[in-house]
Amino acid sequence: MVLTPHEFSSRFWTVIAATFLGFLGIGTVMPGLAPHVRHDLGGSDRTVGFVIGIFSLVALASRFLSGPLADRRGRKITFLLGLGCCSAAGLVYLLPLGLGSAYAGRVLQGFGEACLYTGAATWVVELGGLLRSGQSLGYLSGGIWGGISAGPVVGHWLGSFANAALFQCLSALAAMALLSFVEEHYKPEEHHRAANWKPQGFWQAGLSVGFVNVHYPVMAGFVILHLASYGNSGPAAFSAYAAVILTSRLFLGGLPDRLPPRALFFGGLGCMATGLVLLALGPRPVVAVFAAGLLGFGFSFPWSCVATTILRRTAPGDRGSVIGGLSAFYDAFVGGGSFAAGFLSHRFGYPSAFVMGAGCLLFAAVIANSLFVEESGGYGAGQALGPVPSEG
Repeated sequence: MVLTPHEFSSRFWTVIAATFLGFLGIGTVMPGLAPHVRHDLGGSDRTVGFVIGIFSLVALASRFLSGPLADRRGRKITFLLGLGCCSAAGLVYLLPLGLGSAYAGRVLQGFGEACLYTGAATWVVELGGLLRSGQSLGYLSGGIWGGISAGPVVGHWLGSFANAALFQCLSALAAMALLSFVEEHYKPEEHHRAANWKPQGFWQAGLSVGFVNVHYPVMAGFVILHLASYGNSGPAAFSAYAAVILTSRLFLGGLPDRLPPRALFFGGLGCMATGLVLLALGPRPVVAVFAAGLLGFGFSFPWSCVATTILRRTAPGDRGSVIGGLSAFYDAFVGGGSFAAGFLSHRFGYPSAFVMGAGCLLFAAVIANSLFVEESGGYGAGQALGPVPSEG
């Protein structure tokens, strides 16, 4: 079943709007962070790398806290805690503590982002209904990518890092105010977590998600540098990549609810691999923009296909932990992919990083081959695959 946007409840859209505001603040400070550390605080280039990288390390570790928190205390309180930490990070950036303020702000922001996403993703799946989880996660991803895409524009318009940090604080507070009007129906279960809380296919799902996302640091860090010698089409290519992801997740996010997730997953991998190989060849601008758009289009589907499949096998009291665990694979592989892409680019040239991204898709395909199977028993064949009413 797929709903049109107006058929989702107002509470669902309020959660999406709060997510957008949270990631809008995060995106606002990003463009000015490195110059702020380098010039305002007197840090070195290595310090800039440490300040930026500590976010990923904290976010990775926090996934294993945010998931159980969402299951045991509720999705809303986890979401609010994440927003509160993001708001506090904006204020900490402004404290006269030198580099300490930058490190402390990034630690708070890493923990906050982990709680924000885990709470929001688990909540929208339940607000929209489990059988529409692909569509719900598509709209959530649209809110996230919309905020991250618009944030740098807002940060540039504000004119200084201090103004951007203050905006992050206020944006998160505005999101918290929105959520105060949303009632949560989820009731945490009083149970002791079993050792086998992970649903069937959890490890395959996490590893496939991880390998799919290895390409992201390649695009974010090297597409502009790589294409500078081929018509300087890097900015246009990355814009096409981000715009297609945003558009596809907003308007095609429900496809995993209507089409076999297996076919959609592998179709997405095929588009991604084609786009990465074309980019590695150093094409002329028109082809580069097309390839980046094709890559973004393919990238729009694997996560929702995997998440939809796994969540339908997961008991309600464990969904936050499962989403947090899958997100941890994303953090780990994106971080590792960043180092690998930098090493390969330095040693063999920029095209090698794009070839690496395409090669990782092959690993994702092999690992995920057994993931999309028809359940014959267990939770997926019963309660989770049956009709799950939308909250409101």
